[in-house]
Formats: sequence, structure tokens, C-alpha cells
Amino acid sequence: MAKKTCVITGTAGFIGYHLADLLLTQGHQVVGIDIVSDYYEVSLKEARLVNLKKFEGFVEKRIDLADWSAVETVFKEYRPDICVNLAAQAGVRYSLENPRAYLHSNVDGFLNILEACRHYPVEHLVYASTSSAYGANTSMPFKVSESAEHPMTLYAATKKSNEMMAHAYSHLFNIPSTGMRFFTVYGPWGRPDMALFMFTKDIIAGKPINVFNNGNMQRDFTYVKDIVEGISRLADIPPGIDLDWDSNNPNPSTSGVAPYRVVNIGNTRCEKLMRYIEVLEEKLDIKAEYNMLPMQDGDVPATWADVTELSEITGYKPSVTIEEGIGHFVDWYKFYYKINS
Repeated sequence: MAKKTCVITGTAGFIGYHLADLLLTQGHQVVGIDIVSDYYEVSLKEARLVNLKKFEGFVEKRIDLADWSAVETVFKEYRPDICVNLAAQAGVRYSLENPRAYLHSNVDGFLNILEACRHYPVEHLVYASTSSAYGANTSMPFKVSESAEHPMTLYAATKKSNEMMAHAYSHLFNIPSTGMRFFTVYGPWGRPDMALFMFTKDIIAGKPINVFNNGNMQRDFTYVKDIVEGISRLADIPPGIDLDWDSNNPNPSTSGVAPYRVVNIGNTRCEKLMRYIEVLEEKLDIKAEYNMLPMQDGDVPATWADVTELSEITGYKPSVTIEEGIGHFVDWYKFYYKINS
């Protein structure tokens, strides 16, 4: 990617931090937007930002995406070439407890990003969607060319709504947009509410770990560095209108009336949760105690990504194994929390 000015939302968050770090290392200017909410420990978010502030090309804007005036001010001042929207109220299970937080951040906030890209045109809007959009689908691997109309949680519904909102704005205002359905992202600087982080914390503390669906879960675990490499490559290749699109048999991942697309970013491997836990036990050299529990509301038994479109567009395909990725996470966790091996 030629040197660009990039607005990245969610730079205090897990994926946003890693993407900002990558783009700053490549010499781009990054204007980071994040409200630094207290959804999980703020000290971890602040530590990520401290690392980003070491780069001369990083500008921090601590604002709420749902505040249109603040968002507009940023776009008016910096006129970004690229916008990557990663800020969101995350967490499938939390959406059962606090649904309004998801509408505020994921819908109202995303609308402001679309409006900003409309009034201050960008070369490309890239935004996070989720594998949870596939909901009740069971045909695997999940393909973006297949319908995904049955979300199982409000979180998934808000991210699916982002895809539809982006299509409308892409059509009406010629905003090239790419939605990215992420599959179970993990790695260093991860979120404390994610499985790997919670497992590691409890295993080290000698507490049993909660294993849902009695361990009969399968996930396409995707290492965060693979995710951000995919994002950075996609950002440099905005979509056009799909000239082969058939309105009588519409492909939901592209459009014949808008410069729009949706892609999967996943590791293309369907791993058993118990194998994921076994690898963590090996890296920690500690045997865990299991608290076997039933499936939680809104959860799905398996996810598995087909990344054909990502590979065709960028020439890139995620490749980090869980053995390598979990090892990197454990090394980071011990370093960050000052745990002696």
C-alpha cells in the first residue's frame, strides 16, 4: 500500500491495536478513534495505546463513534484515504445482558462512519463483520456467496445490519466498501472476555475452566496477525461493481449496483475446542480441570471459513497454526502479567 492516511476505529481494542501497529510500522499515518470503554479492563487498553503513541504517525482521538459532531471533525481535519471500522460493542454473550449498548456502538456508530465517508469521500471503507452472521447455517465451510439471514444473537444481527447499511451507502454515494467476517480471533493483547484469555487465567490460578457444550465445540481459530495482514491487503484493493452479478440469482457477497463486497477471514481449519485446550495445557505445562457445561444461548456448535474470495483478491491466506499462535499468546500473557515460568 502506498503511504496513506488511515482512520482506524477501535485502536485501543484487540484487532484495532494490531492493525494500527502494522500500518504504522509500514509508514502510514494512523488516526485512531476509540472511546476506551470499561467493557473490560481499561489498563489493558491504555497499555496498547501507549505502544501506539511511540510512533510519530499516530494520532489519538478519544471520542464516541455515536457522536456525529466529533466523528465529522476528525474526518474534516484529516481527510483520510482509508477508513477501517473495527470499533464495536463486542461479545456474543454480553448482548443478552446489555442489548442497547450494541445498537449505540454497532449501529448508530457505524451510521456516523458511513456519513463521514459520504461527506468526506474515502478511497475505501473497510469494516468488521463477524462469522456469527452465519447464525443457523450448518453447511460448511461457510461461504460468503451463500445466504446468511438467520443470526442467533443481537450482536450478530447488528453486524449483519452493518453489511446491509454499507451496501446502501455504497450504492447511493459510490463508497467502495468491504465487510470482513472474522472467525474466532485470538493472540497476544487479546480481550479478557475471550476463551483463550479466560482459560489461561483460570488454569494458572488453579481454577476449573468452563467448557461449554460439554467440549463438543469446533471453531476456525484465527491468529490475530493473520487477520490484520488480510485487512491491510484488502484495504489496498477497493471493490468495484460486479459486472457478472445476476439480479435474478444475486450473490450476497458482491453487488451489481454498488462497489461492495463481503469476505471471510479465517484460518480455514475447523479445530475441536478440546484440542485447543490441550495445546494451551502443553504450552503452560499445566493440566486443567474442566467444568463441563451445556451450550449457551446464542452459541453455535461449529464455525469454518471458506476464504476463496480473500485469496483471489489479495493472494493471501491465513496460515498460523494453533500450536504456534497459542504459544505466542502464552509468552505474551506471562510477560504482560509478570508470571514466572
